[in-house]
Amino acid sequence: MDRRSFLGAAGIAGLGTVLAAPGAFAAPRSAEAAGWGGRTVFLGSYSTWGSPPGEGLQVATRSRAALDIVDTVPDVPDASFFAFSVDRRRMYVTNELVPDGRVTALDVCDPRRPRVLGSRPTQGAGPTHLSVHPGGRHLLTANYTDGTVVVHPILRDGSLGEVTDLVRHTGDEREPHAHQVLTDPSGRWVLAVDLGADSVYVYRLDRRSGTLAQHRQVRLPSGAGPRHLAFHPGGRFAYILGELRPEITVAAWNPHSGELTLGEPVPTVDDDAPQPQYPAEITVSGDGRFVYASNRGEDTIATLAVGSGGGALRRIGNVSTGGVWPRHFTLDPSQRWIYVANQRSGTVTWLPRDPRTGLPGPVTGSVSVPSAAIVAFA
Repeated sequence: MDRRSFLGAAGIAGLGTVLAAPGAFAAPRSAEAAGWGGRTVFLGSYSTWGSPPGEGLQVATRSRAALDIVDTVPDVPDASFFAFSVDRRRMYVTNELVPDGRVTALDVCDPRRPRVLGSRPTQGAGPTHLSVHPGGRHLLTANYTDGTVVVHPILRDGSLGEVTDLVRHTGDEREPHAHQVLTDPSGRWVLAVDLGADSVYVYRLDRRSGTLAQHRQVRLPSGAGPRHLAFHPGGRFAYILGELRPEITVAAWNPHSGELTLGEPVPTVDDDAPQPQYPAEITVSGDGRFVYASNRGEDTIATLAVGSGGGALRRIGNVSTGGVWPRHFTLDPSQRWIYVANQRSGTVTWLPRDPRTGLPGPVTGSVSVPSAAIVAFA
């Protein structure tokens, strides 16, 4: 299924059910504790899809918890994912639904006034995710439709050079669909998550040539449909989120050998939750105590407590995102707020988070972002 077909497929309406234990959330007692303050936030949306379509890339400011959109950046269509340079002076954006698939580089030294540096084709369709290698000289992009991963060199001014490598995945039972590519915490390995191939590929990146060499292909059970993974801060465990099955697989990670050892999956919803769910995004709290995942179906954020030094997960509650089809979410820099991009309701909502219990509280506000795809802090 191509990206436009999947994005247009009928979804299940949000249930709006808060499953966390009553009274478990404790609201911050001061503005400082709440993490409020003036910060710049980038909002991405699909500009060639949706009813109504979005604006592409927008800039918002935060006053207390609320977001206020202050600008739209021209010439950044279908802005569905962001990545930042190590110094956060440059930002890179997938232009997912444009016909040839492209990525755009921007100067964000002044985050309220992003300046486009140019764009490059990804030599594949449907780029859904990208990341900057910690060496700072290469941009890695996953092309969903083609099941490929591409490498662009990052030039001195932050713009992108011509592609230096492209690797193609293969699927045993379905067409490959690369959905994420990122570097492990040690900086030694590049991991690509492929939904169609039910696999996580492990590569070495040659920093001189900008080429990838496959080291491992770790196969998940047939039909798992892995979408994204997130590492525990300790660097020894990874959490692999399934899109076709609402579950997170805990995997041990050996940064020396580049080996990923799969453990047991943990569900992100109750057994009696309506199906399908299509989980979308996963993240780990900065202190490594909690993992969060979004469920597109019941439209919730699942909270899971981390145990055994990162090697175990236990789901402790699901809370409504206040919108429909939560494609992406992020914790703010204070880790006391969660901001959610609800694609089909065209909203970005925000929920307070108790860092002690890990549980989000009910939604406290929202801003209209048609066809919302991603929200990220500058």
